[in-house]
Amino acid sequence: MLGFVEANTRLLAPLRDGIGSVAGPLYMIAESPHAVGAFAGRLFASEARVTALERRVAELSLMVQESRAARVENARLRELLGSRPRAPSRVVVAELMAVVRDPDKHRVIIDKGRDDGVETGAAVLDEAGLYGQVVEASAFTSVVLLITDKMHATPVEDQRNSWRSIAAGSGRFDVLELEAVPQSADVMEGDLLVTSGLGGRFPPGYPVGEVVEVEKQPTARFARVTVRPMMNPDRRRHVLVFLDPRGRAVDDAAEAVDAPTQEEPQGRRPVEPAA
Repeated sequence: MLGFVEANTRLLAPLRDGIGSVAGPLYMIAESPHAVGAFAGRLFASEARVTALERRVAELSLMVQESRAARVENARLRELLGSRPRAPSRVVVAELMAVVRDPDKHRVIIDKGRDDGVETGAAVLDEAGLYGQVVEASAFTSVVLLITDKMHATPVEDQRNSWRSIAAGSGRFDVLELEAVPQSADVMEGDLLVTSGLGGRFPPGYPVGEVVEVEKQPTARFARVTVRPMMNPDRRRHVLVFLDPRGRAVDDAAEAVDAPTQEEPQGRRPVEPAA
């Protein structure tokens, strides 16, 4: 009967509206667990997406940092390889592994050794110029004596006038000193000193340092010349090691370092052999 009346008249419309008004909230209450569950699911899904995005951002940030470091390292390597030997020689790029912890010795350890063709006495350069020479070579690593070590001496030549001298290490990373410089020597502040090639240990023409001070005392026998080395061990990570293509025998530089002193200017013992 109610169905006939509902289908053919509008008499039950107010009653239907009243029932709908009462049932609506009840329906919402009944559906609330599902709605809350769906909302929580969306919330957790959003948190998971945020976490995943944060992880991806971190990964991309790491990639960017690694890429930036790689670009800097590649630029340094390109700079380094740009100072390739002027004479026909083979070289190998080596990376610094450690610094010898001794305040009286300026030595570093590199990741190339005899298996890579590195021999004792091999010259070592960085992108700025002469760095040092190998004094110990094992199978996989080598010890490099820096040019600033007190036991090291380098035959040099003034690029301005070809005047020659010996640049000795002072035990400081920022200072070299020229040995036995006559008062009449034509050397000036700002002169660039390069390897002379005398003695056959170092290839000629590579920067060693810049003259920063020339002190001449009338009563002194020799002038005091201070040189700022071009190399900087605190900023260099890669170096070039010269490999002797002819495999000629070289003197053991370590023995030269430990050899007794014989009336050398200012008490130094140069590693460089006599010409």
